Amino acid sequence: MASTSTEVSVDGRTLRISSPDKPYLADLGIDKLGVVDYFRSVGPGILAALKDRPTAMERWPGGIRDDVVMATRADGKGEAFYQKRAPANTPDWVQTAEVVFPSGRTATEVAPADLATIIWMVNLGTVRFHPWPVRTPDTDAVDQLRIDLDPQDGVGFDVAVTAALELRQVLGEAGLTGFCKTSGGRGVHVFAPILPSDFIDARHAAIAVGRELARRLPELVTVNWWKEERGERVFVDFNQMARDRLMTSAYSIRPTPRGLVSAPLGWDELDQVRPEDFTVVTMPGRFVERGDVWDGFYRTEPASLETLLSWYDRDAGAGEGELPYPPEYPKMPGEPPRVQPSKKNAANWD
Repeated sequence: MASTSTEVSVDGRTLRISSPDKPYLADLGIDKLGVVDYFRSVGPGILAALKDRPTAMERWPGGIRDDVVMATRADGKGEAFYQKRAPANTPDWVQTAEVVFPSGRTATEVAPADLATIIWMVNLGTVRFHPWPVRTPDTDAVDQLRIDLDPQDGVGFDVAVTAALELRQVLGEAGLTGFCKTSGGRGVHVFAPILPSDFIDARHAAIAVGRELARRLPELVTVNWWKEERGERVFVDFNQMARDRLMTSAYSIRPTPRGLVSAPLGWDELDQVRPEDFTVVTMPGRFVERGDVWDGFYRTEPASLETLLSWYDRDAGAGEGELPYPPEYPKMPGEPPRVQPSKKNAANWD
């Protein structure tokens, strides 16, 4: 019979883990307690990625299986779901922060201050963490520029690597220091520490980066928002820098049976590895050997977005200005109509 609960000690707190024997990654023989053990094994790394950041939880309370349905915005039914707001039963020792959504509504989200909080979140079934690029107490001040290199259908990880290596150069020319990680899938994420900025400036900086990268690698990279225009290229998803559009944290588990994780990398190894090299099974050993490869990221002096914003203004002056926001956003200043190119006509474009 499966155990109903067990206890673990983290940061001097005793945490109850419910249903520790529940299968979570059955193909790998990993149960819920095994997931807890994974996050404890990379504790300093996952804490550095989430510390003081409002964080949305991707919860899989029944375990990770192919037959699990993920609840969507339109249909709240599903065994797995995203949870932005802190649960009603959040312990008083768990740090929270207030965030503002694009609609203007506010919410209180968990903003982990310690590893105990993260393990408490894991006990709720959280396997993938989505932190905001801001920290408490100022949750309107963006301090990380995040670039999502998203390979489209038919495009492999190797193309994302080529784009990432060129992206490193682009960021360097703008005075920023980039750090790379696998997304947990075929993509590559590149983060850079920045001086506190507002969300619109940060998004415009991401657009400027994407446009410059696409100019240098036009056959491989695109910033075209509409899928029908992207082709078999890597899409620079600039809207991941929009308010409340969040990217997977380092060390998060991609909820698939293979148990791949988002792995921080050194630039010298990016073209030597594959996403499948990094799983809940292999990452603990790597962490023992290498520690947090992104330790330098958190110690790097933040840089100004001034150069990137000058690039954005230059491009706007040449006719390349604002780009469409995500569909849940209110109409934004200077934004072009949200109409797919194939539906562009006088009736729905004006």
